[in-house]
Amino acid sequence: MSKILIRGAKVLGGEPQDVLIDGETIDRVGTGIEAGDATVVEAEGQILLPGLVDLHTHLREPGREDSETVLTGTRAAASGGYTAVFAMANTFPVADTAGVVEQVWRLGKEHGYCDVQPIGAVTVGLEGKQLAELGAMHDSAANVKVFSDDGKCVDDAQIMRRALEYVKAFGGVVAQHAQEPRLTEGAQMNEGVVSAELGLGGWPAVAEESIIARDVLLAEHVGSRVHICHLSTAGSVEIVRWAKSRGIDVTAEVTPHHLLLTDELVRTYNPVYKVNPPLRTERDVMALREALADGTIDIVATDHAPHPHEDKDCEWAAAAMGMVGLETALSVVQHTMVDTGLLDWAGVADRMSFRPAHIGRLDGHGRPVSAGEPANLTLLDPAYRGVVNPADFASRSRNTPYEGLELPGRVTHTFLRGRATVLDGTLA
Repeated sequence: MSKILIRGAKVLGGEPQDVLIDGETIDRVGTGIEAGDATVVEAEGQILLPGLVDLHTHLREPGREDSETVLTGTRAAASGGYTAVFAMANTFPVADTAGVVEQVWRLGKEHGYCDVQPIGAVTVGLEGKQLAELGAMHDSAANVKVFSDDGKCVDDAQIMRRALEYVKAFGGVVAQHAQEPRLTEGAQMNEGVVSAELGLGGWPAVAEESIIARDVLLAEHVGSRVHICHLSTAGSVEIVRWAKSRGIDVTAEVTPHHLLLTDELVRTYNPVYKVNPPLRTERDVMALREALADGTIDIVATDHAPHPHEDKDCEWAAAAMGMVGLETALSVVQHTMVDTGLLDWAGVADRMSFRPAHIGRLDGHGRPVSAGEPANLTLLDPAYRGVVNPADFASRSRNTPYEGLELPGRVTHTFLRGRATVLDGTLA
């Protein structure tokens, strides 16, 4: 493979440096590196980050290729600066066996835009009644270490306990979709002033918070790891903060849309804002930003949830829940966290690369930008500002809540083990 010299980039937002890539690894980092026979990427004013890692995506394949495929999803991921994504198990068939997770893993290998690490289901068919083949999925070629029924909550405490006990044996983690189903029957949006005014079924914060409280106590009892998916309320932040103060092995994620958008947008009745968990209040948004800044919330994860046009272009009650997010995540984080002074670029690297790779025990990603490390890298122009146009997306679906919104930052280059998957803002 040819050599590439990234010249003058601000590594993790620090002083400008040169980074020489030789084959699949970083050869040197410093100043004044001679180009020699290397291809030069002029990166003055740009930010160089380790390749982003998303612990929570829905690639839909197998079964819903009308929404997304592993190919289109990983192209979207590369466009957004990601070099690895974790694919949730709610496919058709459900990824609850070694055969299905290996299929997804091999599709990722074949397409090559980013690494795809499947997440295995906790229960058979996501039905919450019987543990899936956790050990077989872990022992498969896909080497699954993260398990989740995301889209549904593992609401049976005994099943959740058994899952935590099982994954403890091989250092795995259960990623919980915290939603008490009895408290959210018929729910359409966040329960509060706006839901009351609109007459839509309310989704109370306690439905999320009660499950998180239960599960951190179960994790403490078992001595296992639990991860909280798409945390969305100020109360959830306080529960996770309390659990961490007790030494409980809990981690949590927040989505870009929960860092920016509020339930006030539901007044438009535009189903693009319908999501699970729902958009919350301004108070919740501020609490989530502060918790991400202070480390109570460990990572940003997109919950990239593509849907075909007909599943969103309908009346609110019938619309599917979810938003695409891979191609806009870094811009939203810059807008809400960096430009507001809550995080620096080193903090972004920590929340969007280092920590998600560590939580998912993903080798070769979330590594320092230093000599000898795999050349999984993202180059961002932070001065760029552009209006979001879903027609430009690489994703098969267009259900973005940011259409027409001006956001900062543009991924100019993404490198997967030294090979450019994005060059000058265009898929390679």
